[in-house]
Amino acid sequence: MKVNVQTPNFAAKEELLVFVEKKLAKLEQFYDKIVFADVFLKVQKTSEKENKIVEVLLSIPGDDIMVKKDAKTFEEATDEVVKTLERQLKKRKQKQKAYL
Repeated sequence: MKVNVQTPNFAAKEELLVFVEKKLAKLEQFYDKIVFADVFLKVQKTSEKENKIVEVLLSIPGDDIMVKKDAKTFEEATDEVVKTLERQLKKRKQKQKAYL
């Protein structure tokens, strides 16, 4: 799976990019047909502490899955996104098995 991380309006540290890529790579153990992941890391200009936004567009055959989470840190938001995607991919796999 190819992971494309975009960080509009700020320069992300290499460690953050590696962290995001490693987390998303784990999704392949739940669903092996992932084509690519587009990741957007954004900082919202707000007084809220939870101003880090992680959006992931997961491209899979048939449908794309989009998940967006915000948190105090990008790592926290990435963890949330990956958990959500994991659940959705497991559901999708079960549905496919039901049709086979």
